Amino acid sequence: LNPALTARAFLFFAYPAEISGDAVWVAADGFSGATILAQAAASGIETVTYTMQQAFIGLIPGSMGETSTLACLLGAGYLIATGIGSWRIMASMTVSTVAFALLLNCIGSDSNPMFSMTPLWHIVSGGFAFGCVFMATDPVSAAMTQKGQFFYGALIGLMVILVRVINPAFPEGVMLAILFGNVFAPLIDYFVTQSNIKRRKLRYAKG
Repeated sequence: LNPALTARAFLFFAYPAEISGDAVWVAADGFSGATILAQAAASGIETVTYTMQQAFIGLIPGSMGETSTLACLLGAGYLIATGIGSWRIMASMTVSTVAFALLLNCIGSDSNPMFSMTPLWHIVSGGFAFGCVFMATDPVSAAMTQKGQFFYGALIGLMVILVRVINPAFPEGVMLAILFGNVFAPLIDYFVTQSNIKRRKLRYAKG
């Protein structure tokens, strides 16, 4: 499991009021408000007062480091150029998120406003970009095989939308989705490796 996300998940579920409430923090001058995902989950994406451009640049409420999709894209370019982050995971997670969000858009729902949230809003809102670039690609907890990385990223992308849309009590699903993917990463690598071995045996037998 990703150590940073595991620690965050423990704190989030063990001490929810302490890390998300205002009881232990000294008040400071500034602005606070509901995040885009919280607004969308409560009353639909149409009620969000921020533009897509503001969300992309990062001029929106949110956790430190996750609000600017633009900054995360710059980080993605650096990680891919240096070989630290896997482009396969980033690409498959993004494609899976877009595809599943479009599917739920087509299905629709009269009682759940999150069904109408477009794929682009899912990508520029919440911690998707940060999680996709910096968390899902963690070499310690991610899938290691090249083909497995595609399946791993696709699984995380699907889970992001599943948690965000289907679970009304938890509008942000990136953390849980990545941890879920971490659990299945060894199993994905195992099946990919076994498939490669079987294919090579068949090729050797034919030769």
